[in-house]
Amino acid sequence: MTNDRSLTKLIDKTVQKTQIMPTLDDWSEMDKIKHKILVLSGKGGVGKSTVSTQLALYLAHIGKKVGFLDVDLCGPSAPKMFGLESKEVHKSSAGWIPVYVDPETRNLGVISIQFLLGDKDTPVIWRGPKKNSMIKQFLQDVCWGELDYLIIDTPPGTSDEHISVTEELLKYNPDGAILVTTPQGVSISDVRKEISFCQKLGLPIIGIVENMSGYTCPHCSECTNIFSSEGGRLLAEQCSLPFLGKMPIDPLLTVCSEQGKNYFTEYPNSSTLVALKEVATSLEKQTKEQKL
Repeated sequence: MTNDRSLTKLIDKTVQKTQIMPTLDDWSEMDKIKHKILVLSGKGGVGKSTVSTQLALYLAHIGKKVGFLDVDLCGPSAPKMFGLESKEVHKSSAGWIPVYVDPETRNLGVISIQFLLGDKDTPVIWRGPKKNSMIKQFLQDVCWGELDYLIIDTPPGTSDEHISVTEELLKYNPDGAILVTTPQGVSISDVRKEISFCQKLGLPIIGIVENMSGYTCPHCSECTNIFSSEGGRLLAEQCSLPFLGKMPIDPLLTVCSEQGKNYFTEYPNSSTLVALKEVATSLEKQTKEQKL
């Protein structure tokens, strides 16, 4: 693993490297990826990383080749949620090699700064330029191979990381962004700001996902509304955006995420799996239509 001092040296080299931008011919790795998708949320605590990781796992579960890029540099959670906390990322002469959830099938590769830190409790205390350079290196120098989907999980809000990853990704013709919200009005308000952010930067919006839409009982699988509902759908209608679907609060899904287990193999008949399938189906439909 890389200690903090070595990681800082790596970023300093990357800052120098990215002062001279590569030509489009150098971006062949991104050209191998059919669909490039950002996952955004207006605020923290809405389950954005849960949605993005479970979406990646489901797409891989149905046979898609998927890459997952965690650009939440100050709060990387993907390694834990994928059960990869003890893994290391390696760099070859061609670039970074993703860590694979299943090394045999290699159908879901993950890149996160957590793999570069010597201690999972080590904080990343960087100013904007170093963060931006790390993001650029992850976008330019990862050997993903041919992928059906690259899911990019971002921090909440509209920070430097969002601007950097969006501006860089726009060079690669991305499909756009999925916006994650909860049904409550305070979350909806923040997602409106996220919509404005995407519009100002010219990033297409694939659609809205409403998370924490009801509570699924772990015993009978009945879903009960414990908060307000349909806020995400109404926002999508008001803003003329596709509504991709809604996901409930599922304690079993929470346990799987905490323990790094695959929810779909643990609970293949769950109602939450049906909900996630609807979101994934809507995503596939929207990305295909955008490419036409």
